[in-house]
Amino acid sequence: MLQFCRRLVSKGLKATLAITTFISNTTQPMFDSAVQLDMISDGYDEGGFEQAGDTQAYVAGLGAVGSKTLAELIKRHEISGHPVDCVIYDAFLPWALDVAKQHGMAGAAFFTQTCAVNYIYHHVHHGLLALPVPSFPVSIPGLPLLELEDMPSYIYMHGSYPAYFEMVLSQFSNVEKADYVVVNTFYKLEEKTNTNELITTSSKPKPSFSGPASSPVEWHKDPFGDWKML
Repeated sequence: MLQFCRRLVSKGLKATLAITTFISNTTQPMFDSAVQLDMISDGYDEGGFEQAGDTQAYVAGLGAVGSKTLAELIKRHEISGHPVDCVIYDAFLPWALDVAKQHGMAGAAFFTQTCAVNYIYHHVHHGLLALPVPSFPVSIPGLPLLELEDMPSYIYMHGSYPAYFEMVLSQFSNVEKADYVVVNTFYKLEEKTNTNELITTSSKPKPSFSGPASSPVEWHKDPFGDWKML
């Protein structure tokens, strides 16, 4: 997400990256004069994930407290004279789109996992791929025939991490309300993947390709002058 913020700044836009209070208090983010940092809370400011105790509790706290503190962040920026125009959120956090809409602003879903993986999860979410998968190979339009070992881990080991799996599928819970959808893709490897199906209504704009969000070349080459890749 930081890399994506830097790309936006390189196009002349202002970008603020929201991190949790716990991360802000326990790390030393590299100073970046172009990308501002601001805080939201996941409900576990003292201990982060470890304080929550388990994944389900953490995800619940992040959704409940994160929604409230994101709304407060938006209000702070409005009062400061630098209002937020658009909330770009990791699709794993669909509640961020609800907050954006409550404040009358645009929302952009950023699918940070590779497009083909999300395309498979999309089929699961909409009941187009039954779990556990009854037989192999699996045929999904736009993808080669898939064996069990080709599947994302939450399908390959179905039932192993239910809280994370629920979070993965929640990416599609309200994506049709997003004003923009950004897809992370190695396009030449995934050009036949039907990314338009990630949006469930034809009235919305087609997904924008932003990938790969970080490539091996970019990790070693600084395309923004003095900035250093993390």
